Amino acid sequence: MSEALSRRSAIRLLGAVGAGLGTAGCVATLPPDAALRPPSPAAAGAAARPGSAARVDALLGRLTLDEKTALLHGAQDPAPLGQAGYVPGVPRLGIPELRFADGPAGVRVARPATALPAPVLLASAFDPGLAREYGRVLGREGRALGQDVLLSPMVNLIRTPFAGRNFETLSEDPRLTADLVGELVRGIQDEGLIAGVKHFALNNQEQGRDTIDVVAAERTLHETELRGFEAAVAAGAGAVMGAYNKVNGTYAGESKPLLDELLRGGWGFDGWVMSGWDATHSTVASINAGLDMEMPDGTHFGAPLREAVRAGSVPEDAVDLAVRRVLTTMDRFGLLTDRPAARPARDAAAGARIARRVAAAGAVLLRNEHATLPLTGAAARSIAVIGPTGQVPFVGGGGSAHVVPERAAAPLAAIRQRAGNGATVRHALGEDVYGRPLPAGLLTPAAALDDRAVAPGARWSHEGGFSLAADDEWTLTVHYTGKRPSVRLDGEELFPVREGVAEHFAGGLLAAAPDGRTVRRRTLTLKEGPHRLAVSAEGGERGQRFRLRHTTGATRAADLAEAVKTAKEARSVVLFAYEDATEGRDRTSLGLPGGQDRLIEAVTAANPRTTVVLNTSSSTTMPWLSRTGAVLQMYYPGQEGAGATADLLFGDVDPGGRLTQTYPADELATPVGGDLLRYPGVGGRQEYTEGVHVGHRWYDERKTAPLFPFGHGLSYTTWEYEKPVVRAERGGLRVEFTVRNTGRRKGTEVAQVYVGPSPDLKLDQPVRALAGYRRLTLAPGQAQRVVIDVDARALSSWDPEAHGWVLGSGRREVFVGRSSRELPLRAKAVVRSG
Repeated sequence: MSEALSRRSAIRLLGAVGAGLGTAGCVATLPPDAALRPPSPAAAGAAARPGSAARVDALLGRLTLDEKTALLHGAQDPAPLGQAGYVPGVPRLGIPELRFADGPAGVRVARPATALPAPVLLASAFDPGLAREYGRVLGREGRALGQDVLLSPMVNLIRTPFAGRNFETLSEDPRLTADLVGELVRGIQDEGLIAGVKHFALNNQEQGRDTIDVVAAERTLHETELRGFEAAVAAGAGAVMGAYNKVNGTYAGESKPLLDELLRGGWGFDGWVMSGWDATHSTVASINAGLDMEMPDGTHFGAPLREAVRAGSVPEDAVDLAVRRVLTTMDRFGLLTDRPAARPARDAAAGARIARRVAAAGAVLLRNEHATLPLTGAAARSIAVIGPTGQVPFVGGGGSAHVVPERAAAPLAAIRQRAGNGATVRHALGEDVYGRPLPAGLLTPAAALDDRAVAPGARWSHEGGFSLAADDEWTLTVHYTGKRPSVRLDGEELFPVREGVAEHFAGGLLAAAPDGRTVRRRTLTLKEGPHRLAVSAEGGERGQRFRLRHTTGATRAADLAEAVKTAKEARSVVLFAYEDATEGRDRTSLGLPGGQDRLIEAVTAANPRTTVVLNTSSSTTMPWLSRTGAVLQMYYPGQEGAGATADLLFGDVDPGGRLTQTYPADELATPVGGDLLRYPGVGGRQEYTEGVHVGHRWYDERKTAPLFPFGHGLSYTTWEYEKPVVRAERGGLRVEFTVRNTGRRKGTEVAQVYVGPSPDLKLDQPVRALAGYRRLTLAPGQAQRVVIDVDARALSSWDPEAHGWVLGSGRREVFVGRSSRELPLRAKAVVRSG
C-alpha cells in the first residue's frame, strides 16, 4: 500500500488513532511544576466566549460579498507600523482591522522591540518553561506595539545544516521541537496575541522554496515534521501559515489532505490558515482545499474570488466558512467585543531580563581544554578580544527575524566591565567587514566617496579610472541612508536591486553599519591593469548620505598581523567569529565566511589559550578546532548577548545549553550530504528518503561520527549518572536515575533519555529516539533523583498500513546520559500493548 500523504482516506483516520495514544505525549517530559497538559484548542490562549457562535452568525449574515472577501486577504495599511501584513476590518459592523508582525526572535516593526536570542539558542536550553516565558515576551510586546497576529513560532525541523533559516527554528529532533513549540504558543497567547505557526509543512530550505516539490512518505511526515505542528494545535494556536513549497505534488496552500483532512479533520484545528507571503497560486483550488486567507494582498482572494463566487466555481458557503474561521478566532481573543482589552504598555526591562536569561541558558560550551574557561586569575586580567563582532554586537539574523532593539552593548564593553579596572583588555579587528575609505589618489579624476551628501531632489554621479599593479581580491561596500546608489565596476552593476521581497532579505549584522546606514557588499577578483568605477546616487525627498569603502589583500594582511600581535601580548584571547544568515538564501558552505578560518589558525598559533565565540546560525565546520582552548556557541544572542557572553566567559553562569542539532565532521557527512535529490533537489523535486532517520538518528543509523553530537554541551563542573531503574507504568515507561555534581562548582546539566527500537514492530525504527530530558542545577556534591515518564507516543511508530500510531511493544532498551553519544546508563523493560 502506498505511503503517500495524498491518500486522503488514510489521513481521516488520524484523529481517532491519535486520540487513542494521546497527543499529550509531546509534553510528558516537562517539569512537574509547569502547566503541562495541553488544553483543548478552544480553551488555550483565550477562552471561548459565551455567545460566540451566535455573534459570528449575526455578523456573517450582515456582511456583503465584498466585505467577506476583504477579510480574506491582505491590503495596504493606511497607518503602517512597519509590520508584515494588514487586513482591513469592517468598521460599520465593528469588525476591527488586523495587523500581522514577524516575530520569531522579537516583534519586527519599525519601532524598537526586545531583540530576543534566536529560537535555536532558546531551544538549546532544553527548558519548556523558559520557552513559555520567551513566548510571553513576544505576546506582550506584540500587543503593546499594535499587533494582533504574530507570525511565530517557526516549527520546521532543522533537516539540513545549509538551510538559511535554521536559526529561526528550534531543533532537528521532533520530540524536543514539539515540547518547545507547545509552550511558545501558550506563552504568546497567554498575553492575548494570536500565534501564527509556520510553515505548514516541509518548508526546510530557502533554495527553490517557492517551487520545490517535497516528496515525503506518510510515515516520514508523521514521525518527523508534523510532530511540532500537532503540538501547536494541541496548545491552541489561533492561526497556521502554509508553506511556500509543494508537498507530494501540490502546493501546500492547495493541499486538501494537509489543510482540511489532517490539520482540521485529524487534529481538530479550529483557527484559520493563511498563506505564506506571496505563496498563493490559485483561487478555486486554494479556497476549496482549506486556505482561508491570502497574504499580503488580494491577487487571488480579492476580485478573482468574488468573480469565482458569482460564476459559481466557488460556492459562497466556502467563503463563509473561511470568514467564520477568521471571525471565530478573533472573537476567541476578544477582538469582536464592544470593549476590547486595552493594549499593555511595553515592559522593556522585563524583556531585557528574559533576553539575558535565555542567552545565558542556551549557550553551548563545545570545547574546553586545559581549563581555558572560565577566565580566572591572570587569565582574566590580560585579555585580547579579536574579531569584528567583539566590537559590533551580533544581535540577530536577517529577513523576517530582524528586530530593532533600543540598545545592544558590544561584547568588548561587557568584557572590559566584567574584567574590572585592574585588567588590560585590548581589541583587534582581525577582519574588516565594513571596509576602509578608498585611497585619496586612487581615482582619476579624484572624488571624495567616504561621506558624500546628496541634496533632496538632486542627483550626483562620478566616473573615474584606477589601475592595479597585480591581481587582487577586493570587497567593495556601499553604506547609504536613502535609495541605494548605483556602483558600476567595469560596466557591471555591483549592487542590483532584487525583485520583490527578496530585496529585503539581508543579514542581521552585515546589512547595517554601526551608525545605522544600510550596507551592501560585493567581493570579486580584479585583474592587473586598468578599471573603471562609476557611482551615482539620488537624494530623493529627504536627501541622503552615502560612502563607498573597500578591503583588499593588503588591508586583510594588515588586520591579520594586528590580531596576531595583540594575541601574543595577552594572557587569554576571546575571538568572536560570525556567519550572517538570513531568510531568502541558503548557506553555500558550513565553514566560516571570509578569512575567519585563516584568522583563527593564526591567532591560536600565537596564543593557544584562545576561546572562539561563535555567532553563527547553525552547525559549523571547524578545521582549527584542535588548536583552540575553548569554543562557545552563542548563535545569535539578542540584545543582551554581550552581558550573557561575559557572564559565561568569567564563570558567573555555568554553560547549560546543549546542541539541538548535530554538528557534522564535514559537509558531506550529513543526512542530506552528497545526495542532490535529498538536498537541494533535482529538477524541482526533492525526496525525504532518509525517512524517520532525521538529524541524530541518521548519524546513529549510519554509524557516522559527528564533530559534536545532538545534546552535547560541556559544563564547568563534572557529572556522574548512577542507579538506573526502568519499569512499565501507565501505558509507558517510568525511568529513574540519579545525577550527581561531582565537581567543585555549582552547575547546570541536561539529563537525556533515549529509547531503542521495538522488537515487535516490523518497521524501520531509529537506533535511539529522544524520549525525555530534564534540566537540573545542582550545588557541588549535590545529587538528585530524576524521574522521567516516557509515554505511549514516545514508544510508538506510525504504521503506514494501519494509517495510525502503533505501540512498540516488547523488550525496549533505555539509554540515559549527557548527549545522544554519551549514554553511560542502560536498562531494559517490557512494554505491553493493551
